[in-house]
Amino acid sequence: MRFLGINAIFHDPAAALVVDGEVTAAAEEERFSRRKHGKRPLPFSAWELPELAAAWCLEQAGLRPEDLDGVAYSYDPELVVPGGPGQDERWEDLRTAYARRAPDFLATALPGLDAAQVRFVPHHIAHAASAGLAAPYRESAVLVCDGRGEAVSHLAGHYRDGELTVLASQALPHSLGLMYEDLTQHLGFLRSSDEYKVMALASYGEPRFLRELRDLVYPTGDGGFRVEPIDWSVYAKALGKGERWTADHADLAASAQARLEEVLLDLAAWLHGRTGARCLTMAGGVALNCVANTRLFAEGPFEEVWVQPAAGDSGTALGGALHLARAAGDPVTPMPGADLGRGWSDEELGAWLDVARVPYERPADLAATVAAELAADRVVAWFQGRAEYGPRALGRRSLLAHPGNPRNAERLNDVKGREQFRPVAPMVLAERAPMIFGRGPARSPYMLFVHDVRPEWRDRIPAVVHVDGTARIQTVERGRDGLLARLLEEFERRTGLPAVVNTSLNTAGRPMADDPRDALECFGSAPVDVLVLGPYVVRRGAVFAR
Repeated sequence: MRFLGINAIFHDPAAALVVDGEVTAAAEEERFSRRKHGKRPLPFSAWELPELAAAWCLEQAGLRPEDLDGVAYSYDPELVVPGGPGQDERWEDLRTAYARRAPDFLATALPGLDAAQVRFVPHHIAHAASAGLAAPYRESAVLVCDGRGEAVSHLAGHYRDGELTVLASQALPHSLGLMYEDLTQHLGFLRSSDEYKVMALASYGEPRFLRELRDLVYPTGDGGFRVEPIDWSVYAKALGKGERWTADHADLAASAQARLEEVLLDLAAWLHGRTGARCLTMAGGVALNCVANTRLFAEGPFEEVWVQPAAGDSGTALGGALHLARAAGDPVTPMPGADLGRGWSDEELGAWLDVARVPYERPADLAATVAAELAADRVVAWFQGRAEYGPRALGRRSLLAHPGNPRNAERLNDVKGREQFRPVAPMVLAERAPMIFGRGPARSPYMLFVHDVRPEWRDRIPAVVHVDGTARIQTVERGRDGLLARLLEEFERRTGLPAVVNTSLNTAGRPMADDPRDALECFGSAPVDVLVLGPYVVRRGAVFAR
C-alpha cells in the first residue's frame, strides 16, 4: 500500500512516502522553496504546505495522488483544548481551523487526491512512529520530547512488534522544548531554529545557575515533569541582534543544558523501569540535542540509544506515513538511511555544468583526486547521491576540509557566515573511530551524538575539537558508502589522519544545498576552492581565470 506523510503545522514542512512498508522518499520543503525551516512572516510561517516536496515524493515513485491509499497529516486538531495552557493566544484558533481544512488544501495542492484520504495522526504519535518504527529494532522504549503538539509536549512509550503502548505524556504548558526555545530567544537567537547555537554556547560556560534551575525544572516521578515560569533576565540580560554574549550568557546556557540532561536522564530511568527494553529510540526536537543524547547513552540505563535523523518536526511526515502503513497491516521495515531526498544521474549533472559554462574534469579516481585537494588544505564542496533528510550533512551535501589545520574551524565559519563559537564536525570510518573518539556510541552514522576526543588526538585534529574536548562525529560504513570510505582512506594515506572535517553545504540563513543549481551558487558566492558534483571536479582557479 502507498502512504504519503505530511508535516505542515508548526515549522519544517516536509513530505515522506512509504510504499508496501518501505520508506522510499522523504524531503523537507525548504530544500525546494529555499526558505529555511519554511519560515515566513507570522502567522503563515507555521502553515506552509510541502507542495513541492510531496509532488517530488510521488514523482520519485512514479505515482499520482489518486494512487495513494492514504495521507497522514501529523497533527490532530480535535485534540486541541480550546483556550488551554501553553497555547499562543494570537494564532491558536486560526491554526486549529487551518489544520481542520488541511485535507481540502492538500487536495488542491495535489490534484487528483481525495480529501477523504487524509487522516489526522496525533503529533507525538507521528514522532514516536518516526523513531520506533523506523529504527532497526523489533522492540524499543520510545521517548519523544519537543516544544509542543496539540496539548502535550512529551510522550513515553513502548514499541513491540510494531505496536505502540503509550505509558506517559506531559500536558502543556510544561515543556522542556519550549523552555529551551525561550532561552534561545533570550540569548538573541531565532527560536524554533537556533537551539543548536545555545547547545554550542553552553560548552563555553559553567552551570553556575543549575541549583536555581533545579527548583524550576524537575521530574515528577511518574514519567512526567514540571517547568515553572522562568525569568531568564534574572541570570543574564536579554541579547539583541548583533549584541555580544558574555560569560553570564554562556553560564546560563550551560546551566539550562545541564538541567535538560538531568531531567532526560530521570525520564529515561522511569521509562526503562516500566519497559525493561534494551534499546531507547528517540524523536522530537529535543532529540537533536546531541550533547544530551550522549549523556543518555553514557549514563542512562539503556544499552543502545537510536535517534531518528530527522528528529524534528520534519520527521513527523515520515512517522505519520509509517503509522498508517502499520495500521493497514503492511510489514514496516526500518528506514534504509538518511539519503532519502533528490538525486541526479551523472549525465544530468554534466548537463548542469555545461549550462553553467564552467570548466570541469572527470578524474579516473575521484576519491584520490579529492583527497589530494583536501591534503593540500583546500575547502571542497561535496555533492553526491541523494540528499539527506534532516538537518545534518552526512556526506551528500557537505563542505569538507583538513582537520589538522587549527584555523579551519574559523575558516569554515567564515565561509558559511556563522558565529565563531560554533564547532565543525569530523567524518571518520566506523572501524577507525574508537581509536580517536571515546564515550559516545561506536556507530554514529547520523551525527547525533558527541564523543570525547582522546587526548593524544586533540592536537592532531584541532579543527574538529570543540572547546570542551568533544566532537560530533559521523561514522562511515564501507558497505553503505564506498566512495566516502575510499576518500577517507586516501586522505589518511596522504596525511596520516583518518578523519575529514564535514559541515553542511550552505551559507548562513539558507537551507542546505539540494540541487545542482544550489551547489553552483554556493560555490560561486563563497570562498570554496573545489566543487565536486557527482563524478565531476570544478576548480575555483580554473573558473575565475576564464
